[in-house]
Amino acid sequence: MTEAMDGDLVRRLAAASRDFDATGADPERNCWLAVHRHVHGVLPSEYDIREVPEDLYLAVLEARRALA
Repeated sequence: MTEAMDGDLVRRLAAASRDFDATGADPERNCWLAVHRHVHGVLPSEYDIREVPEDLYLAVLEARRALA
């Protein structure tokens, strides 16, 4: 597991993704928002097209689904 894929980080981001559930119960979107905020330091703007590491996003999504 790479530094970016640290298990603790993945679990923290999966938990952080739940912060966005009030704005829409879409786990894929909310995990992406949590990873985006972690990687870029801010939430995306409406037209933000900066990418996030796909492997980290998928690990966070998998961890969130495992916690559900």
